[in-house]
Parts: sequence; C-alpha cells; structure tokens
Amino acid sequence: MKTGNIQILLVEDNPDDVELTLDAFRDNHLVNRIIVARDGEEALEVLEKEKVDMILLDLKLPKIGGVEILRRVKSNSALKRIPVIVLTSSREEKDLVESYQLGVNSYILKPVDFEKFRETVSQIGLYWLLLNEYPGK
Repeated sequence: MKTGNIQILLVEDNPDDVELTLDAFRDNHLVNRIIVARDGEEALEVLEKEKVDMILLDLKLPKIGGVEILRRVKSNSALKRIPVIVLTSSREEKDLVESYQLGVNSYILKPVDFEKFRETVSQIGLYWLLLNEYPGK
C-alpha cells in the first residue's frame, strides 16, 4: 500500500502540537491526508463521516476526553480495527493502564522539547505508515 492512501485522524487541541505534527509528516514526505479534530466531540463526528485508517490521539481533550474516544472506537465493530496511537503529555499511570486495557496500539509520551517532539512524530509516521501492514490495503 502506498502511504498516501492512509487517511489519518489527528485528535489534538494544542495548535502548536498540531503544526509540529503536520510539519514532521511533511518533512518526511509522508503525504497522507490528515484530518485534524480539535476536541473529542469533533473527533467522533469525523469518525461518523470519514473513512479513517489511523488515529493519533491526545488524551487531554475538551468536551470528550481521549480515553472515552478510545473506548468508543475499540467498542465499535466498524472502527475497532483502526490503529490508535496515543500521543499525550499524560504521565498518569492510570491513563497508560486504561489505554492498553481498552486496546490502544501504542502509547507515546510527548517530548517537551520541540525538536524531540518532531523526531518522535517522524518515527511514528515512518513506522505506522511505511513498515506497518494494514489489512485489505
């Protein structure tokens, strides 16, 4: 599968993190369509209307939190196979444990340093978009 065919939902309320994420994807020539949802409610609306192949999910979101988004995605038969990568600043053990109990595919802490953040997002993109295999693609 060509990586440009994978549609990504980025669920992130911090505009700086959105820009850094988009820049990291562009810098690595990962030309996927990225839909940005700035809160949990918007993320659920996107998931109802759009075909999404991968979700990058912050946990600390307005309106509906990331853990609840994860719970709804993984309990929905039409959505549960979508890989969900939590990219969060939450260092709370309960968030980590609950995310894995709900079926998250990966849990990554956001680095505080901008350059390390970009590098982390680049590594996520390279792994999930170039190395990982998707069923039916």
